[in-house]
Amino acid sequence: MDNSSTTHGAATTARQWQVLSQLERGRWIGTAQIYDQLNMAGFEVSLRTVQRDLNALAKRFPIEKNNANPQGWRWREDAPLQSLPHMNLSQAVAFNMVEANLTQLLPPAILDELFPWFDLARRQLKDSKVSHTWLDRVRIEPATQPLIAPHIEPQCKDSIYHALFHQQQILAAYTRRNQPEPSEYLLNPLGIVQRGVVIYLLASRVDDAEAIIRTFALHRFASVEVLEQPAITPEGFDLDSYLDAGGMGFSHSLFTQLPNRGKQTEVSLRFNQSAGKSLTESQLSADQTVEMHEDDTMTITATINLTSQLVWWLRGFGKGLIDAKPELLFTAVKQDALV
Repeated sequence: MDNSSTTHGAATTARQWQVLSQLERGRWIGTAQIYDQLNMAGFEVSLRTVQRDLNALAKRFPIEKNNANPQGWRWREDAPLQSLPHMNLSQAVAFNMVEANLTQLLPPAILDELFPWFDLARRQLKDSKVSHTWLDRVRIEPATQPLIAPHIEPQCKDSIYHALFHQQQILAAYTRRNQPEPSEYLLNPLGIVQRGVVIYLLASRVDDAEAIIRTFALHRFASVEVLEQPAITPEGFDLDSYLDAGGMGFSHSLFTQLPNRGKQTEVSLRFNQSAGKSLTESQLSADQTVEMHEDDTMTITATINLTSQLVWWLRGFGKGLIDAKPELLFTAVKQDALV
């Protein structure tokens, strides 16, 4: 057998497999875009070669082209999932875990594209003993008491995710806590954050000149309309920076008396050693220090944001928390413990 012919055939197969992997269901992909992706993947071929590959593949695979200029290609709607590019076991395990743990946070536009891959992953794992051994032995468990997620209206969730994905404003009917009826809000969606089982939309009100970032629980939306107007993002807004600054910690009324409402405050927490031992491994902050005492207690010092979430968490230690500074923090813990 001619080795050069074998090598050429293998290269052609690899290239055409890469072409197939670029195609999607329900969306046309231009020939030029496929050509660019091939070149990025290291296949140095001409645009004409890509066109010949596509025409040849169309005779063997359920793909179709349109009559647009430039021409586009896609998988046919009736293409069986087995016609999609192969997925190896490690990829199938990854898709399975994404489906199990992240689908609540993915916008419909992305989920629509991923559903065939989720299905392909399930098929790939169906008869695999190796992968089932892994899936049967890996779990993600919440660190707090498990709760049932509140019901979210599917139309509201889909519209919010669509607006956030495409950076558009929304007109929403939203029921605030302790209010019997929803109110109308015109919002600029800025981000989605899941905290426990509750999903929140971060947004600013269009009629707010200060563009204050507010939190809206998705399960409290009664209706959502996506508008054509582009959403306005506050200058300098960054989701990670907002969260790092304690934006989702929720304020506590007592901490308004402290400088900067208690943000980035040095705290000193005295525990009995059995209660505080876990904090020697999972630290509160990068600058945390630990001091052990002869009376079987320990003092942890760290710089953190003082929030209602922190108060609630400290309450969980019960009598294991002996003292806390600043004094307002300990007062808040003891007050809430009596409620």
